[in-house]
This record gives sequence, C-alpha cells and structure tokens, in this order.
Amino acid sequence: MIEIRNISKSYTINATTNYVLHNISFRFPDHENIGILGLNGAGKSTLLRIIGQIESPDAGEVRHYGRVSWPIGFRGGFAGSLTAEENCRFVARIYNEDIDRVIDFTRDFAELGRHFFLPVGTYSSGMKARLAFGLSMAINFNVYLIDEVTEVGDNVFKRKSRKVFEERSSRSSLIMVSHNMKTIRTYCSRCAILTKGSLQLFDSVDEAERIYKAL
Repeated sequence: MIEIRNISKSYTINATTNYVLHNISFRFPDHENIGILGLNGAGKSTLLRIIGQIESPDAGEVRHYGRVSWPIGFRGGFAGSLTAEENCRFVARIYNEDIDRVIDFTRDFAELGRHFFLPVGTYSSGMKARLAFGLSMAINFNVYLIDEVTEVGDNVFKRKSRKVFEERSSRSSLIMVSHNMKTIRTYCSRCAILTKGSLQLFDSVDEAERIYKAL
C-alpha cells in the first residue's frame, strides 16, 4: 500500500510559480491496479517520480508499505559512466536480489548485445528504455510504477514486454500513467484523475474516462 500525505509540488518559470500538485492526500488501495489520467502538463509523471522517491515534494510525505519500484520508463537513474552490467549489479545489491539472476534476466530481455558491456552514456534513448524496462522487471516489487512504458521498442519487443508485464501484474499491484485508454483498460480496474493539482479516484474506468474526456 502507498499513502501520500499533503503533497505539494511547484515549479517556477520566469518568476511565475505553477503548482502541479497541491496539498494532495491519497491512499492507493491494496492489491488493485490504478490508472492515472490527466491532460498534458497536469503533473502525472511528477506524481509518479515523487511516489517512487526519485523527486522530492515541496511539502508532504510519501509512505510505502512494501517494496515499490522506481517509475518504469524513467531512465535518469543510470550511472552513464558504468556499463549496463555494472548498473544491474549495483541495483541488485540495493534491493538485495541475486546479482547473477538480475544481470542474466536483464541482458536477455533488453537485447543490447555487446552494448550491454559498454557505458550506458553511449546508449540511444531507445536502448536506455529497453535496459530500464528489463532491469525493472528483473526486480521483485510489490508495486510497479508505470509511466507510458508498454510502447517501448519494435513490435517484437513490445509483445515480449507485454507478456512479462502481464505476468508481473498478476502478482503485484500497478500504478499506471498512460494516455492510451486501451492500455489502461487492459491492466487497471479503477482510475484516478489528476487535474488542477488535485487527485480523485473513481469506482470504474468507464466513469473516469467520461470525466476525463470532458476536461
């Protein structure tokens, strides 16, 4: 279970302060997959980064009851001077996972070939995305944070990604940000809408979609 308490986040551009999250308190239900909808710029990815503790809020706190992933789709956490193998080794140690298993799974899944042993800083954005997704799936989390990640790679890679993604979602909870309602319907049982700095949970995807389309 994840709980956010009185979370606020703002950005100042040209001396103008814009609150993307404003004093939000929210408890994500246990054992339920939740989609988050919102217009461009509403703060969905910011919210996921705060939940995943990649970014700090201006105020408030996030509480995790279980092991929560970093936002899958976020690629800023890699050390660019280290190889993919070295990054995998580092992450496996942090999460107390079997190092060889994590490396082998990620190497096989990401399909980077010899680049797996080259510095991540030399990768294209697509290669980093494949590495990030593969490494995320190699770690056992109670909750996976998903940010538009199911469309990574070519069609073959997408099919492989969806297969492992479905396997993980069968035993762990998901919090998913996506503009694709088909993806949301495939994986989520309920939706929340983020708008004007506030987050509201709806009882069904259909209800949330009706409200979202009216924004």
